[in-house]
Amino acid sequence: MIGVEKDGTLWTVTIDRQDKANSLTGAHLTELAEIFESATDARAVILTARGKVFSAGADLEEARAGLATSPVWERLSSAVASLPGLSIAALNGTLAGGSMGMVLACDIRLSVASAKFFYPVMKLGFLPQPSDPGRMAALIGPARTKLILMGGQKITAEEALSFGLIDRIVDPDTLLDHAREICADTLAAKPEIAAGIKAMCRS
Repeated sequence: MIGVEKDGTLWTVTIDRQDKANSLTGAHLTELAEIFESATDARAVILTARGKVFSAGADLEEARAGLATSPVWERLSSAVASLPGLSIAALNGTLAGGSMGMVLACDIRLSVASAKFFYPVMKLGFLPQPSDPGRMAALIGPARTKLILMGGQKITAEEALSFGLIDRIVDPDTLLDHAREICADTLAAKPEIAAGIKAMCRS
């Protein structure tokens, strides 16, 4: 369900649960967190999925049983944010719910034009994971963050691009190639230079 392809110091992490719209169970989230926690030697990591949906969020049955408020979501997004290398979310389709956290934690977000973005956490009666609103507001501002989290709005890829939620809209046939191309300079640079630039961007 979670694949990891290593091409030297470039890792590609792929979610593949297409029959369930790539929704994530607790076991999937734990596996993803462990992968990103172990990726300290990766110079670049691409996060993507198979099918027409990137991720529908939490598996419905497990969400009802408590997964929606599990700390494993925050563990995963923290692991992504802590990577010393470049992280790129290559979004092959719609991104919904708690799965937005790991994408917000990436350095760069690419998306296909057909994707939609929504996070109906308030409608479902939950608070978002602690870091998600802050990361979203840093990208798109507090008002647009409230539009999504409190207004329950579903955002198109074009709107997401204009907001700054994603950085580029890419043809689905070239999505991964485009992500790899963006990684090329980081992979070729001295690790301490790339890590230094990333650290300077956080300050």
